[in-house]
Amino acid sequence: MDNSAMQTILRVVHIATAIVLVGGTVFLRFVLLPSVKKIPEEIQLDLRDRLANRWKWIVHGGIALLLVSGFYNYLVVMRPMHTSDKRYDMFVGIKMLLAFLLFFLASALVGRSQVLKKFRDRSSATLLVMIVVALTIVGISGYLKIRGIPLLSQ
Repeated sequence: MDNSAMQTILRVVHIATAIVLVGGTVFLRFVLLPSVKKIPEEIQLDLRDRLANRWKWIVHGGIALLLVSGFYNYLVVMRPMHTSDKRYDMFVGIKMLLAFLLFFLASALVGRSQVLKKFRDRSSATLLVMIVVALTIVGISGYLKIRGIPLLSQ
């Protein structure tokens, strides 16, 4: 497989995975949570456990795919084109830190740790924070894509 095919496949994997995870988060926050408020609490808790057990496989698999495809894209594809570009490094660093925050929050929501139970108890707020963080990451990515590669002064 040539390099451009690998780059294309990993870019599609990265974007498709982000679409699934962010879309699922939006669905949970704005469709599912408001819909289940009218059912008895014991059924809500059972539903939350069932959803977490299924959604965690998508979350954990998605995190793995985003890490592999993201680091490949950064280290192999983009970084060589942006040597000595401190602004690019800064924005990519911010994007990575935000992504790790997003991974933590997503894992906290589908996990069972009692230490992180407060994130699950406030899932509506946690999901909203996740959506804002995800949109910030998309915004940074969009900016980095359209800003181009700065010319080095000669």
